[in-house]
This record gives sequence, C-alpha cells and structure tokens, in this order.
Amino acid sequence: MRFGPILKRSFYERPTIEVARTLLGKVLVHGETAGIIVETEAYLGGDDLASHSARGVTNRTRVIFGPPGHAYVYLIYGIYECLNIVAESAGQPGCALVRALEPVAGIEIMRQRRPAVRKLEDLASGPGKLTLALGITRADNGADVTRGSLVVREPTGQRALEIAVTPRIGIAKCADLPLRFVIRYS
Repeated sequence: MRFGPILKRSFYERPTIEVARTLLGKVLVHGETAGIIVETEAYLGGDDLASHSARGVTNRTRVIFGPPGHAYVYLIYGIYECLNIVAESAGQPGCALVRALEPVAGIEIMRQRRPAVRKLEDLASGPGKLTLALGITRADNGADVTRGSLVVREPTGQRALEIAVTPRIGIAKCADLPLRFVIRYS
C-alpha cells in the first residue's frame, strides 16, 4: 500500500492541541504495518497534571522536552506500551497520545501479534492494542518519526473529517479537559 510523504518536523513544532487534532487521518507506519490515526489525546505539561512532563525533566520524560517529532513510548499498568509524539518546540513539553488506528497495511502481521482478536476494528482500537499490533515498544522511545521505520505519513487521498472533541479517558487528574480528538464516522 502506498502513502503520501512523511510529515516534516515543522508539523510537530506547533501547539500540542493543534498537533493532536491534525494527526487524525494521518497514517502511522511502523515497518510493514500501518494504520490511519482515528483517535488522539493532547498532554500539555505544566499545569496539566495528567501529563508525565508536569513534574519536570526526568530520565523518563527527557524526550518530551526535546525536539518535536520524536516518539515518547512508555509502559502503562506494567503491561502495555503507549505511543506519544512530541509536539511544541524543544524545551516546551507537550505530546499527543495516539489512542487508536484503523489498520490499513500489514494486517496479517498485526493478527499474528494479536492472535485472539477476531474483528479487524479491534486490532488497534486502544493505545496498548495499537502498539502491540504495530510492534512498537519502549525500544522506539526517542525515535525520530520524521525518518526511519516509525513515521507518520500523509494519506494518499485527503478526505473531509468530522472530529469529535471530548474529555480524555482513562485518567484521574485533569480528566475533564476537552483534549481527546476522535474521527466521527457517519
């Protein structure tokens, strides 16, 4: 399957909310697998206590404070990896969590990685599910998503998107902020 060009660093060097929203409809590619991004959440740093960067620079969060367009991959619940993409300019924390994908390439590979899944729409329908399906691990933490095997590309055909905005889910702190973006299908 063919996709459009890889997103340039300037795409990510913008406000986090804008990046999270405009990642919708783009194609996340890892090796031979790929999916259209259908759900994201913005994490702002600073006063956003749900953001890992709210506590400042640590070994874990260093990548969030670095240049935009890099992967921040962390372990949640001691089981699942989650993929965030760093936004803002270097030194300013912010990242977009990729929450769900619509699988479009490497589907058989994804099925091998998630053998219990029966429906295509369930292969990458959550942040831990999509990293398993695409084979994204903490080894990808810090990867430059503007080149290499983990990238985000433009889709080949632009389609109009209807976007729903909701509070983030699965968190306790700052959960009421409208920072979750989802493609709404008619």
